[in-house]
Amino acid sequence: MRSNDPMTDDTAQHAFRDLLHAQRVWDTELPAFDPETAPAAPLALFHAWFAEAVAAGQPEPHAMSLATADAEGLPDVRTLLLHDADERGWHFASHATSAKGHQLAARPHAALGFYWPAQGRQVRVRGPVVRCTPAESHADLHARSTGALAAALTGAQSEVVGSVAELHRTADAAWDRAVAEPDAEAPTWTRYVVEPAEVEFFQGDARRRHIRLRYRRDAGPGAGAGSGGDWTRELLWP
Repeated sequence: MRSNDPMTDDTAQHAFRDLLHAQRVWDTELPAFDPETAPAAPLALFHAWFAEAVAAGQPEPHAMSLATADAEGLPDVRTLLLHDADERGWHFASHATSAKGHQLAARPHAALGFYWPAQGRQVRVRGPVVRCTPAESHADLHARSTGALAAALTGAQSEVVGSVAELHRTADAAWDRAVAEPDAEAPTWTRYVVEPAEVEFFQGDARRRHIRLRYRRDAGPGAGAGSGGDWTRELLWP
């Protein structure tokens, strides 16, 4: 909320800009990346970069941004966790009745973004999204923690909640149920797979000679993220 004092607002804005402009990126030695040594398909390189991010101490390397569009084509984005990356694609899960679930039902395409500043790296994935089977979705939910199950049982994700007190009551009840019923069903919980049409790897450089390597699928979806003969590799200007 803005104050009624323009001088106070102006001072706060200047303070924010000073703080913003004082920030630096990549205050560490960055790894080299030779795109000529990259594998023929993107999955193996993603696995290698993920392992290197973990080894470098990157917090929450499995956190990613998921971008979708609603029925009108308006964009939306949020951060969630990667559940797998295999020959089918990049996996995540949510309620089919959530905002992202409705958006994916209307427009089943998405983009993912990983940022690992410990090594100055980004990975971007774009492609169509498919729903996994109910059995896969059930297995996904029950392979996770009690807290994850409790969150899935809490309520109608993305809908308006009346108060923090109501949120706490419902969440506490869901936690108790998750502990008592570890096999409890969350019928709307759905596992999704982004089938990659494009995967881009970005390696930052302190002198801004960033390397961007894009894998672009020649054939249509279905050949598998790990297959070796259906990808074109391209260097992009940073």
